[in-house]
Amino acid sequence: MALPKKLKLMNLFNDGNSYLGQTGEVTLPKLGRKLENWRGGGLMGNVKVDFGLSDDMIEMTWKLGGIDPLVIQQYGAASISAFGLRFAGSYQRDDTGETTAVEISLRGRHEEIDFGNAKPGDDTEMTMKTIWSYYKLSIDGAVVIEIDIPNLICTVNGVDLYAKHRENIGL
Repeated sequence: MALPKKLKLMNLFNDGNSYLGQTGEVTLPKLGRKLENWRGGGLMGNVKVDFGLSDDMIEMTWKLGGIDPLVIQQYGAASISAFGLRFAGSYQRDDTGETTAVEISLRGRHEEIDFGNAKPGDDTEMTMKTIWSYYKLSIDGAVVIEIDIPNLICTVNGVDLYAKHRENIGL
């Protein structure tokens, strides 16, 4: 019998600034593909054709206790890669004690900054929805997935899935 690796500690960094003790929750980006049905002549059923990244996978939501001026100053950033966020998590198996480092780095800008409810004496929390154009997932220091949307790069386990496509269009 084996127990799963569970998140034990985490930290979030915004342009290098640590939110240790301030981050309430992080909803990590989903990984998804945009697959569309295709049933060509002679096929007895549909197949799903891969059209790249899914539309809803480019967001990460996260929460901070209180209020943070840095996030507010980032509002309305002009560039699709205006600032960097980095999630650092430490996962552990309780049967063996083995730990695993998981890091997600991304570059993007905020689509929403929600200040939540303001009531004296109650807990206050900000919620941000950050839309990314660059994403990198590393496990124990090894890059597993790297996606750079503007530069047409999608690397999985060291294989660039779009290298031949870039070559085909002269890039």
